[in-house]
Amino acid sequence: MNSLPKNSIEFRLWGRYALFTDPLTKIGGEKCSYHLPTYEALKGVCKSIYWKPTFIWVVDQVRVMKRIRTQTKGTKPLEFSGGNTLAIYTFLSDVEYQVRAHFLWNRHHNNLERDQIDGKHFAIAKRMLERGGRQDIFLGTRDCQGYVEPCTFAEGEGAYDRDNEIGYGLMFHGFDYPDETGSDKLYARFWYPTLKNGVLTFERPEDCIHRKFVRNMRSKIFGAENVKSVEMEAEELEVMG
Repeated sequence: MNSLPKNSIEFRLWGRYALFTDPLTKIGGEKCSYHLPTYEALKGVCKSIYWKPTFIWVVDQVRVMKRIRTQTKGTKPLEFSGGNTLAIYTFLSDVEYQVRAHFLWNRHHNNLERDQIDGKHFAIAKRMLERGGRQDIFLGTRDCQGYVEPCTFAEGEGAYDRDNEIGYGLMFHGFDYPDETGSDKLYARFWYPTLKNGVLTFERPEDCIHRKFVRNMRSKIFGAENVKSVEMEAEELEVMG
């Protein structure tokens, strides 16, 4: 872990259930999980470990450690009109992954340039990862609790290490948020993933060519007045950057 660049983390991610879906079709109806975690879901896990608007998490790779299994369960999702009804969801069960990610400065928040101290953000991210994350970890939905701990990516035996290539169809990748693009529009990205020897290498968001406009959306405004400086946080946590 100490040999990693000062903007990268590697971690083991696991849980009893997971539900990775396309959020554009998430409203109503019965749901069936993708077989693989989405970029957006893993980015959310990274943000639960540690995040500030100063930087953007970029998910590089995920390694599938356990054989993919599904389990169907009855759930009671809330309805817009109030109350809830019984729906059948198909979850992934007993999941485990290794994840590699790194962060880049968010160039659309110029007010936070003084907060761009990579060593301190890296030290805090490592500390939060060792503690299991700053916030609760979810695997695609709040119904699926997840857990994280530091690991060395590619270490240990995975269930698909010898399976060459497994191709998948069009799959949700993530959202282009105004905070990260500088545009006041929200887009959803899609891509065609291929699992190679159990490892999925994600396309970078800017390389995804399939996009769908969702709605107009304003960027949030961040600055020194509403974001605690990384130096202050590092001092409070007693970490050295």
